[in-house]
Amino acid sequence: MLNSRLHAATWTLAAVAAGALLVGCSGSVSVGNSDPKIPKMSKGKLADLVAEKLAATTGQPKPDVACPEDIEGKVGTTSRCTLTASDGSTLGVTVKVTSLKGDTINFDFEADKTPTPAAG
Repeated sequence: MLNSRLHAATWTLAAVAAGALLVGCSGSVSVGNSDPKIPKMSKGKLADLVAEKLAATTGQPKPDVACPEDIEGKVGTTSRCTLTASDGSTLGVTVKVTSLKGDTINFDFEADKTPTPAAG
């Protein structure tokens, strides 16, 4: 079951990266795991959920987001994902676990304010 809520915090993503205003977002997802004491969300599922929330928030197409690792469902755990724009510029996205409810991981995420230009 996928639940989410939006926060009022707003930041600007430079035109180089996407040219849109984004809203600080939150999400949650129920995950199955062999160790019920510490649920985990796969890096693919995390990246997909972050991309979906950004697209829904901005009204833009779903961006290319990649996360380097699975995230453990421990409050305070963070991960750094990367949003890659069509011009090759990138923007870091910090994901932080805020709470757990059973096997549901609740988290906030926020994009950096400044993109990294495309190599070239």
